Amino acid sequence: MPEPLTKERVLEALKRVKGPDLRSDIVSEGLVSEIVINKGKVYFAIQVEPARARELEALRVAAEKAVSSVPGVDAVTVTLTADRLPGAARDGNGRGAEAPHGSPFTRPGAARDARHRPGGVPGVANIIAVASGKGGVGKSTVAVNLALALKEKGLRVGVLDADIYGPSMPRLLGLKGQPQQIAGNQLEPLQAYGLKVMSMGFLVDEETPMIWRGPMVMSALSQMLKDVAWGELDVLVVDMPPGTGDAQLTMAQQVPLAGAVIVSTPQDLALIDARKGLNMFRRVNVRVLGLVENMSTFICPHCGQRSDIFGHGGAKAEAQRLGVPFLGEVPLTLAVRESSDEGRPVVASDPSSPAADAFRGVAARAWAELERGKGRARAAPRIVMEG
Repeated sequence: MPEPLTKERVLEALKRVKGPDLRSDIVSEGLVSEIVINKGKVYFAIQVEPARARELEALRVAAEKAVSSVPGVDAVTVTLTADRLPGAARDGNGRGAEAPHGSPFTRPGAARDARHRPGGVPGVANIIAVASGKGGVGKSTVAVNLALALKEKGLRVGVLDADIYGPSMPRLLGLKGQPQQIAGNQLEPLQAYGLKVMSMGFLVDEETPMIWRGPMVMSALSQMLKDVAWGELDVLVVDMPPGTGDAQLTMAQQVPLAGAVIVSTPQDLALIDARKGLNMFRRVNVRVLGLVENMSTFICPHCGQRSDIFGHGGAKAEAQRLGVPFLGEVPLTLAVRESSDEGRPVVASDPSSPAADAFRGVAARAWAELERGKGRARAAPRIVMEG
């Protein structure tokens, strides 16, 4: 019976790979990130000096070959991440050097995978980020139904689940299985309801925690954007993780976003965080297509009565105050919750429902805003962290 594939066996193989200065191995030098193993596929990153990221491609290849030789390994994904904490940067001679005040990296963008540079995704005409300032507002549900409503307009649509730590698309779309590797070392996205879909949830078991630092997350996002065979798409809807961190900055750095849709619930606490998300996109020169009020009102499945359990109208008032479009209200219904849990998004499974109509309205207004802004297309910005 073959020996099971474990992290310990992977680490033993990596101990045969010398570090950048050839004094010791990359494991002993603490350069190997958290290792993720899923059904014969191994994922990890090697942390290197930012200034040497390009020249150390041979190190990445050596690590890949070492792990590929381990019995039971079917595929290996290795990335180089140039990671430096504040105050821990070093200059070209290896001497300690202060990082810029307030910046998590030695220079803006240094933590990006050295193999990926800013630019559009081939074949993808428009990329829309669906974001929220905090979790629990139904952002992923909005994202998948927005994508389906855009597809109903005759558009070719893809969905990228950018939430590395808590991917939702496999469950929301009822998808299982793993993407197949095709020519050019690209991954073939899975498909459901006519959407092309990519998610870290396809590569890692649902209960496996992703214990990755920011640079690894940023590198994984870059690969899911540019190493996936998206084909020709009119729009790629990106379901962002909540907050204003690494994933949001990576998206703004890596691709020219056509716009962002901000999701909030009506109550003041959620709107405070939605405001932060909106201002973050403004700071990095990404056009905000508008604000969506999700769970705007509760519709009783028995009597049909409406109850504003989270308040009502807060997002619309906030959109007016901030001078951004209001894309619409989506009610909270039992059907939305049940269909989402069952992998049958309400736009596809219950197209005549009030919620499905609301999502179509949101999609129509968001697309109209995007079309109006076509003359203001922008290049991916250089993100500078201010002190």
